[in-house]
Amino acid sequence: MSTTGIRAGEELYQIPLVPAMKGYEDFINTWLYLGRPRFLVDVGPASTVDALFNSLEQLGVEDLDYILLTHIHLDHAGAIGEVAAKFKTAPIVCQAAGIPHLIDPQRLWEGSQKVLGDIALGYGPITAVAAERLVDAAEFKDPAIGVIQTPGHAVHHVSYIKDDYLFAGETAGVWLDAGPAGEYLRPATPPRFFLDTAVSSLERLIAVAPRWLCYGHYGIGEGARARLKRQLGQMLFWEKAISDVVDQQPHADDLGEKCRNVLLAKDPLMKNFSAFPPQVRERESYYIGNSIRGFLGWLESKA
Repeated sequence: MSTTGIRAGEELYQIPLVPAMKGYEDFINTWLYLGRPRFLVDVGPASTVDALFNSLEQLGVEDLDYILLTHIHLDHAGAIGEVAAKFKTAPIVCQAAGIPHLIDPQRLWEGSQKVLGDIALGYGPITAVAAERLVDAAEFKDPAIGVIQTPGHAVHHVSYIKDDYLFAGETAGVWLDAGPAGEYLRPATPPRFFLDTAVSSLERLIAVAPRWLCYGHYGIGEGARARLKRQLGQMLFWEKAISDVVDQQPHADDLGEKCRNVLLAKDPLMKNFSAFPPQVRERESYYIGNSIRGFLGWLESKA
């Protein structure tokens, strides 16, 4: 599937990317800023790199000043080898913990296959990037772009700020359009998850208080501070709801399913789950379960 970018601001474009998997429409996007400096935030999966290149070509992009990665998961950084080869002079900015996995991605690919199974195959394998192309986000210096360490979703996660735009990756959760029913929000908290780290990451972003929040999944919304606070509130709600289920039935074989049922019934930010078509509900059910596993691991570590 190819598409031109969706204009999201005067010089900002959202580029949707759709891997060949059912239910993955309107789920993954990258961000292109066409001002100066000119940069791409995340590159999407390897399997969608042709669609990304087609969009960049249609938008007249022949060079980039930077390639900014929020984190190295396959749906955000899987195409980095191909993108690095196309834009040969653009520095690739990444959190330090992710850099070794981009230089030698074998363990990342094997681990992704183990955790994600067929989803990893749908995203496609990540290929290596030369070490000299990679810049530690903590050492990145450009007065036009701010970097904020946000290791809540993953230890190798960072967020970027350009003027009124905050590129938050998955720190602010997954925000989706549920059609006429309205919106849908869920935490992105896969194992290993540490709630205190996620909270501090959100608090750092809230303190910056930009106008626009650019999600990794999916789209852009105004009022970033309020949106970040809403995600923080949802995470704390999940901790309490999941903790209550664990307290009541600590040895249940279907503990994750029981937590899922409670959250879908009681979390007001997920009330529109049923408005999605079946294939999207199936996809979201998997990721809800993955996020619940993150919380269960966090609660176990505190016990």
